[in-house]
Amino acid sequence: MQISDLDLRIWRGDATAGELVSYRVPIREGMVVLDAVLWVQANLASDLAVRWNCKAAKCGSCAAEIDGFPRLLCKSPIAEYGQQVTVGPMKAFPLIKDLVTDVSWNYEVNKQIPPFTPSEKDLATSEPWRMQQEDVDRVIEFRKCIECFLCQDVCHVLRSHDAKSVFYGPRFFARIASLEMHPKDTLDRRPLLQGNAGVGFCNVTKCCTEVCPEHIKITDNAIIPLKERMDDAYFDPVRWAERRLRRNGKDLRPPRSGSNAT
Repeated sequence: MQISDLDLRIWRGDATAGELVSYRVPIREGMVVLDAVLWVQANLASDLAVRWNCKAAKCGSCAAEIDGFPRLLCKSPIAEYGQQVTVGPMKAFPLIKDLVTDVSWNYEVNKQIPPFTPSEKDLATSEPWRMQQEDVDRVIEFRKCIECFLCQDVCHVLRSHDAKSVFYGPRFFARIASLEMHPKDTLDRRPLLQGNAGVGFCNVTKCCTEVCPEHIKITDNAIIPLKERMDDAYFDPVRWAERRLRRNGKDLRPPRSGSNAT
């Protein structure tokens, strides 16, 4: 659709109050939504707050919502939209100003995940570690994440229920998967998944996969395998009986479905 100008509606305000403000923006061929926002900042509203950096869809800084859908502003061509586009901040995180949100909670969560931990034998050897290519491919997919946090924003557990105290979100399930599936890692993070990470709250709607700009299959390749590992450990009745016998009859009844008890 060819249009000469665009009615760009941008959320203006802070955590206390705000509103959508319309700006008329001239359109040129190949323009993306970030271009339009920056034109407004340069020509009409110098105090407009927007976070951006690389403009190449690799830094994740310009994550926002376009017509209510989480997207990278720099990866969203104006040609995909009509004559009116609405841009707002990510709703899952506290608003600072205009299009800028406080995503620092994510970095605090990241600190709670035990890092890559190889065996003492692997640490001691001077020989190169040998791994199957399929193991390398499985792990490297998750390392493509640019931490735009669009998957966190679209996740209903964080967006609609604000359950940050009991749920880490898809970005960090992908990180845990990159560690758990590494053939040289020795830690068992299933207690974390069943406990503080709260992977049981995910109902696998695949919305996180849909918004990922790196096309990581977060649900199929990270969340579902992690849920299966956790279920095998905590909800398999045979394994529960084995744990009970090993721990001298201590009451280790499996937690109820959806519970975060460890």
